[in-house]
Parts: sequence; structure tokens; C-alpha cells
Amino acid sequence: MSSLLRHPLTALAGAAVLTLPWIFVWAVGGPEAVGLSTVAQVGVAGIGVLGASFLLAWGAESAEKDVPRAFALAVLAVLAVAPEYAVDALYAWEAGSNPGNTEAANLAIANMTGANRILIGLGWSAIALFSIYKATRGDDVAVIDRAGTMKDAVKLDRDISTEIVFLLGATLFAFFVPISLSFGAANSPGLGIDAVDFVILVGLYLTYIAVIVRGDVEEHEEQVGVPKYFHEKSRSVRIPVVLTLFTYSAFLIFTAVEPFAHGLEELGLQLGIPRFFMIQWFAPLASESPELIVTAYLVNKARSTAAFNALISSKLNQWTLLVGTLVAVYSIALGSYGVLPFDQKQAAEIWLTAAQSFFAIAILVNFNISVREAVTLLVLFLSQVAAEFAIIQLYPEALAETYSYWMLIGFTVLYMMLGLALFAVRIDDTREVFRLTANRVRGRPAAADGGHESGDD
Repeated sequence: MSSLLRHPLTALAGAAVLTLPWIFVWAVGGPEAVGLSTVAQVGVAGIGVLGASFLLAWGAESAEKDVPRAFALAVLAVLAVAPEYAVDALYAWEAGSNPGNTEAANLAIANMTGANRILIGLGWSAIALFSIYKATRGDDVAVIDRAGTMKDAVKLDRDISTEIVFLLGATLFAFFVPISLSFGAANSPGLGIDAVDFVILVGLYLTYIAVIVRGDVEEHEEQVGVPKYFHEKSRSVRIPVVLTLFTYSAFLIFTAVEPFAHGLEELGLQLGIPRFFMIQWFAPLASESPELIVTAYLVNKARSTAAFNALISSKLNQWTLLVGTLVAVYSIALGSYGVLPFDQKQAAEIWLTAAQSFFAIAILVNFNISVREAVTLLVLFLSQVAAEFAIIQLYPEALAETYSYWMLIGFTVLYMMLGLALFAVRIDDTREVFRLTANRVRGRPAAADGGHESGDD
């Protein structure tokens, strides 16, 4: 009996059982058809997302036997953040269906920038801190034990240089995204996402996929549990299983996360939290939950390197595909080509998101993230969110809008100054990142782990 409970298929069945309540609710027409309360809707959908996240993680780990790990993690990243695409596309569609509805367009931008900043401010920092904490209770070779206060660090795979370079390219371009070249004089000040943004950002991501899919299948890390069980099976068994896990978990995540996010949004509104604030922060937090669960699971298995690779891949696809495709969804809903418009505050939100990404990349160019750096990312993120919430609560709407705009600009400048300072002292690391990426683009194997390693600057 005990051996049966420890069998990998028992764990697989347990995760699948967690998804069954939501499958039932979805099959009979959704939470409204069943008459679920808001709390019950959040609970059932949330448990379904939890089960789907485990299935997705096992599918990605099992796939590493047959495809390059970077590609397996890229697929995992796209599926894990698919709900964020669905939620954001909904607001872009509403904006296109009602061209005068500027609020929907602003909500699309707010939801997108909130999701991107959560992924770094909470995701990268929390996973780094969790990795280091787990290393004190186990054995994770990716965690570096350094002397000094908050200097322990997570050591990243040097193959992640490709993701860093593409993410840096998307980040630098993002500073120009708010300035639309497609607006005429009548649309001044010309703030919006247009076809140029679509072509460049989506093109960047497709180029990245073309680079990583050419890689060889590496010697995969020794697995345990469900992935190990399928690694021992023949390819004719493993590939259908992986495709089934990906398809089923993607279906669960796609159908369950939106009700989960909307349920949380409704609970927040009942507590008096403004709708705009809920859509920028609480809805993306819910839609990012599969990604955070998957990466926490990988860290718990002492696979912090794979966890960070997945998080960085998620940031890259959100910062390229998610931003670029908003104008496509808007134009389809509009019935003709159009520029997704937004106001000045949302332009500042994009600049702040780009600046945070710039600082985070500067942290990663030496292939480490220390406790001090993770705490800095977390504190800056929480400080900005808390400051914005305080402004909304303390001042009338018009005045709050002005104060909030200048607060966003202030944090943008702060992130940029920190990022530039780090790049200045890590110029050799930056050159190494570009060298490794150039080798990979040419089809050469990456350098063995090691090489130049900066200290915790």
C-alpha cells in the first residue's frame, strides 16, 4: 500500500483530481450556472489552477529528454502565462469594439504593465529568496554561499545569456513603444501601440525561438518522481504523454484563471479597493499564479536554475508577444487597422516597466542574483505599489492622477540610475553575455559553466 502511495502515477492522479471540480463547473456552464459564491468560485478555480500547474511542470520536465531544455521551458512559459494574454486581450477587444472607450484601452495597458512588473518584482525576487532559503535546508548546487550580509546568491545557467540579450533588446525598444508613428496631428500627443511595435516585438520573439530550437538536447538533470518515470519509458510513450499534459494543463489554465482573477477582483471591490488598482495588480497576480507555482515547485526540487530560466523566458514572451499582439487584437475588434491608444499615465507605466526590466537585466548579467539584489527588487516594487495605493486613497481623482504620474516618473529615474550603475561596473560581464549569445546564434556550443564571474557589486 505504501509503495502504491509513493508511485509517480499516484502523484499524477492526485494532481488530476484537483482539477476535476473545475472541470465539472466548466462543463455545466460556469460558476453562474452552478450558483457558486465569489469565495467558492475563487476556491474551485484556484485549486484547478494548482493541479494544472503541477501537470504543466511535469510535462515540461518530461519533455527535456527529447527537446532542448530552453525550448521546453519556453513552451512552459507561454502556457503558464496564457491566462494573462486572455485577460489583457479581453480589454484590448473591448477597446476596439468601442473606439471611444478609452478606459478599456487604459486598462489593457495597466493590466499588461502590472503583469510584467509582478513577474520581476515578486516572481524573480521571491524565487531567488526561496531558492537560497531551500539551500539552507538541503542541497542545491546553484546556490552560492558567500561571506557577508545578504551576499548568498543563486547562480544562473550561462545558457540564459540568449534570453538576457533578447530581453535587453525588447526592453530598450519598449521605451519608444508609447510613441506611435501612426497617429496624425489630430491624434496628438500620439500615444499608442501600433504596427511597428507589433512587427519588432513579435519579430524579436520569433527570432529568439528560431535560435533556441536549433540547440541540441542537453544531458538533462537527474529527475525524480513523475518526470523520472516517463524518462524511463520509450519515446513513443513519452511524447504522447507530454503532449497530453501540455494540452490538458493549458486547457485548465486558460479556462480557470480568468474566473479566478475575476473572483479576486470582485472580492477586492467588496473591500473597497478601486477597480483600476485591482485590474493592474490583483488580476495579473492571479493570472501569473501558474507560473509562480511551477517555478516554486522546481525550486523545491533543488532546480533553481531551471526555475529562473522559466521566469526569464516568461518575462521575455510577455514583454514581446503580449505587448506586440495587443494592437492586433484591437484592430480585429475594430474591424480595420488601428492604433491602441492610451493616456499619458499609461505611457509612464510602460516607461517604469521598461526601467524595472533594465535594472533587473543589469542584475543578471553576471549570472547571479544575490539576496541583496532580490530584496532590492522586492522593496522597490512594493514601495511603488504602496505609494500608488496611498495616492489613490488620499487625493481626489484628478489630483491623484497628476501625483501618480510624477511618482511613476520618479521610480523610472531611480530604476534607470541603479541599472546604469550596475552595467558600468559589470561591463566585462555584459560583453561575455553578448559573446555567448553570438556563439549560440552561430550554432556553436555555449562555454562550459564557469568563466568570468563578478562579485556581488
